[in-house]
Amino acid sequence: MKEHSMQRRTLLAGAAATGLAMASGGSWAQAAWPVKPVNLVVPFPAGGGTDAFARPLAAQFSKVTGKTLVIDNRGGAGGTVGASYAAKGAPDGYTLFMGAVHHAIAPSMYPKLDYDIEKDFIPLALLANVPQVLVVNPKAVPVGNFQQFLEHVKRNPAKLNYGSAGAGTSHHLAGELFKQQTGTFITHIPYRGAGPALQDLIAGNVDMMFDGLGSSATHIKSGRIKALMVSGSQRNPAFPDVPCAAEVGLPDYTVTTWYGLWAPKGTPADVQARIIEDIRRIGTADEIKAIWASNGADYGGMTQAQFAKFVSSEVRRWAQVVKAAGAKLD
Repeated sequence: MKEHSMQRRTLLAGAAATGLAMASGGSWAQAAWPVKPVNLVVPFPAGGGTDAFARPLAAQFSKVTGKTLVIDNRGGAGGTVGASYAAKGAPDGYTLFMGAVHHAIAPSMYPKLDYDIEKDFIPLALLANVPQVLVVNPKAVPVGNFQQFLEHVKRNPAKLNYGSAGAGTSHHLAGELFKQQTGTFITHIPYRGAGPALQDLIAGNVDMMFDGLGSSATHIKSGRIKALMVSGSQRNPAFPDVPCAAEVGLPDYTVTTWYGLWAPKGTPADVQARIIEDIRRIGTADEIKAIWASNGADYGGMTQAQFAKFVSSEVRRWAQVVKAAGAKLD
């Protein structure tokens, strides 16, 4: 009788444990995330600003989690092709999306998007803030400083061009904002990403770019392209010899390229929490800090709620810039 009672208690304890696991939505299994490689959709070709931060992130991800973060480059239409693909990914923590400021601009530029950056994604973390930099091919635009450059542009209206990562990206809008504030005209040439645009800039096929420091930094240091100005009111510590916009007479020229991490809508809350914690550990690691600093960038450091509010504010801010520029795409 005593033996039968012990067996019954054992069975009841097992049933209770099973019920608890089912009631928690399988949280025991989810808490082990990741148990397999994670796919990171990067919506631009290799060699651009997003890639410059995604690849170091992937290297640290492997060290922190023991699993691979697979970079999935899907460029096109100013980053919206990759965003559309990621929005339809399984909400299980194994599809993540590394978007950027471009995706806060896209709703105002592309009226027929088949996704909504605020409704179809869950914002997780702001990964990096990078000031824009005005860079030129020194052979195509032989000037010594920003003032000489501005005089050169004004003497040659519509004769110079600038490349961008695509229509509707921050590179594009940074150029439009520059034209508004300086009363100049430069022809816009969109590419499928900052990488291809930079290669054409280095080759002399385009004259200049309004690029994020993350993708231009290496080429500035090598001398293949020349930096004339960084946006904002302060010089960048990684390039202390390059004047800021406020110094050259453009106090309102503030354009920052930022990069963030999202998951498809429906990703479980406990999985979100694991991802955010691992990304925080990665972002505060000395190795990542050094890489970010060499690219002239700062780690985001926002909470999940702060990042969500930031994205919404950026969507509204860029809508005003797009309206003032009169830019619109189908």
